[in-house]
Amino acid sequence: MIRKDIWLATALIAGLALASPAFAADKAVAVLKDPDGKEVGKVTLIAIPSGVLLAVDLTAVPPGDHAFHIHAVGKCEAPDFKSAGGHFNPEEDEHGLMNEAGPHAGDMPNIHVPENGKLRIEVLNQMVSIGGLLDDDGSAIVLHEGPDDYVSDPAGDAGPRIACGVVE
Repeated sequence: MIRKDIWLATALIAGLALASPAFAADKAVAVLKDPDGKEVGKVTLIAIPSGVLLAVDLTAVPPGDHAFHIHAVGKCEAPDFKSAGGHFNPEEDEHGLMNEAGPHAGDMPNIHVPENGKLRIEVLNQMVSIGGLLDDDGSAIVLHEGPDDYVSDPAGDAGPRIACGVVE
């Protein structure tokens, strides 16, 4: 009976530890959907010692150059996805990978989608953590119609949002 009680206590403590915010998630996923609600890809976010590796698997995105950002709110209400808010920017920096006063933590390099609309890439973001992205209001991955110019504040002059996925 004592062994059973010890095992139950150990299981309860382990369960509480895993549910604790001190034990941050090591993986998250964002399913990207277009304004019509059609799934167009998935981003798997993996915690690594130097930040977060984003494994991007796009299946039906318009070809061309697109801005690829992490946005501050975990909402993707179609058709414009403005519910995702601005870029994830906990340090309140200016926008742009080429801006001396930037970049936002959510700024990432443009992606270049081929004619078939499919792309598999990995992007390292050293300015975020999975725990930070899963804060009280969450976060989202957003693709824009055009490329980020890497300098215009606050969003890189990338045009409308064409796909969005809540980080979960």
